[in-house]
Amino acid sequence: MPLRELGVILLVLVVIFVFGQLWFHFVETLLRWLKKLFVRHKEPSKWHPLPVEQEENSDV
Repeated sequence: MPLRELGVILLVLVVIFVFGQLWFHFVETLLRWLKKLFVRHKEPSKWHPLPVEQEENSDV
């Protein structure tokens, strides 16, 4: 492949990558906005509260 074709392929891949990043951030921002609109401001529930660890006094 000539150098020009490799450059064009690399440029196309970079454009696809940048478009994907912009699309991802756009969708994440839209979802965050919709979540803020429909969900009231309340503390998020804990999925799995960890048990309280008790410290053991041991002399080593």
